[in-house]
Amino acid sequence: REHPVVVFMKGSPAQPLCGFSNAVVQILRLHGVEDYRAHDVLQDPDLRQGIKDYSNWPTIPQVYLNGEFVGGCDILLQMHQNGDLVEELKKLGIRSALLDAEKDQEKK
Repeated sequence: REHPVVVFMKGSPAQPLCGFSNAVVQILRLHGVEDYRAHDVLQDPDLRQGIKDYSNWPTIPQVYLNGEFVGGCDILLQMHQNGDLVEELKKLGIRSALLDAEKDQEKK
């Protein structure tokens, strides 16, 4: 709960070790979310199983916003596509970089 955005993933944001973890990192990057806590579940088998048990979600990566489980890669991608992620980030006090990109496009 110390960090508004937490990701349990395979690898690190700098070096994701699976395509789904990479997709989550890329989505967050598109929105300009750079300051988030990432936990590499490959480093700790207990954490890997524990987070699945905690969320009752069978796959990694897992994304948490403000301490609440949001979902995995598929859910985050859906939220990105339908605009919900912009709104959820706003609730955390994070302005999505996509909003600035839209304004730049409107000026052209």
